[in-house]
Amino acid sequence: MSDPKAMRALAHPARLAILNRLGTGESATATEVAEVAGITPSAASYHLRMLAKYGFVEDAEPRGDGRERLWRAVDTPVSVGMMPDDQPEVREAKGLLIRAVRRAANEEGERALADLEQEPSEWRDATRFSRTLLRVDADELAWLNAEIEKLLRPYAAQHRSTEDAPAGARVAEAQVNLFPHASRPVPGLPTEDHDAR
Repeated sequence: MSDPKAMRALAHPARLAILNRLGTGESATATEVAEVAGITPSAASYHLRMLAKYGFVEDAEPRGDGRERLWRAVDTPVSVGMMPDDQPEVREAKGLLIRAVRRAANEEGERALADLEQEPSEWRDATRFSRTLLRVDADELAWLNAEIEKLLRPYAAQHRSTEDAPAGARVAEAQVNLFPHASRPVPGLPTEDHDAR
């Protein structure tokens, strides 16, 4: 992505929630996505139109009598990365979107963690929250990212229908972050008068 207006449009928490819901591969009405985003159906309609304006969602095939307007996510992956030649406005919009996506992902992880004890044992056993420190060069990090994407692609909810998945399958989430460590300021050792104010 490189259009700052599109990135700013997507960085809204309600729009990210709507896009995440439609990313399951199931179409939905404004009322259905409103429940997930915690907004009114009229606000959801507005956000859906904005998402459509920038090419993130589109009209879906009607169901039933066809009186409800259905929406679906477009079949194009959304990827944002900082480039050395980004103009300041683009760099700012990218940072805004990346931070919004990270916040939404962290919230999703926190909800999953809070609910983990209520999950059946097979889902608890299959759930992992992990960090691994790597020693790689930039080419290896890019290769790892491509390989992880390739590994996850067949399982993506947007492309794997309920009928194609095994019995008992449900929507799960993989959160992958590959990045070089930034230098951290060294706080130094505490002084002996650590209780002094």
